[in-house]
Amino acid sequence: MTIHLYSYFRSSASYRVRIALHLKGQSYDTVPVHLLNNGGEQYAPAFSALNPQSLVPVMEEEGRHITQSLAILEYLEERFPTPALLPPGLLDRAHVREISLAIACDIHPLNNLRVLRMLKQELGVSDEVKQQWIQHWIALGFDALEKQLAASPRRGRFCFGESPTMADCCLVPQIFNARRFNVDMTLYPTLVAIEENCNALKAFQMAQPSAQPDAA
Repeated sequence: MTIHLYSYFRSSASYRVRIALHLKGQSYDTVPVHLLNNGGEQYAPAFSALNPQSLVPVMEEEGRHITQSLAILEYLEERFPTPALLPPGLLDRAHVREISLAIACDIHPLNNLRVLRMLKQELGVSDEVKQQWIQHWIALGFDALEKQLAASPRRGRFCFGESPTMADCCLVPQIFNARRFNVDMTLYPTLVAIEENCNALKAFQMAQPSAQPDAA
């Protein structure tokens, strides 16, 4: 059964899922949902019927739809157990999930497109203030992650050990976002080293925004 992924090339949440699909060796069809065209294609009735939140990604398999990127990652982990995105130990799995959630729940949402639109269109903040907002919340999250991962005995070439996990699926897209908004990544050498190790892998390369069919 073909997997369909409703995705936007620059969406961090979609990017996470693309990485996981490639790591799992699963082919999929991309259904582009442009978040800017015509006021945002995610608000079109046909897409809102799939996801009332009007957010990407949405993954379709066997006629069923799953929303929320981490729920999709968990589904893929159970559906296609190897290679694993979570380690076997209970505490180790919690550790990988806490890194993933720190990014997906505490950093990314504050820089989501709909938040930035609210700041700009409804609250009337300047581009300069909006940029400060973005950089502040990313830096706050990355400061903590850098300290945590730099000191972690569990860290190897990746966030956990010597193979990528769910945490890496979340980290790399967030670093991509940080670079877009001119966050000084020289402050985070541990995160950058992990990113470089990830991006040396074909699965991460294939998931990069520039490699997507809607990137043009």
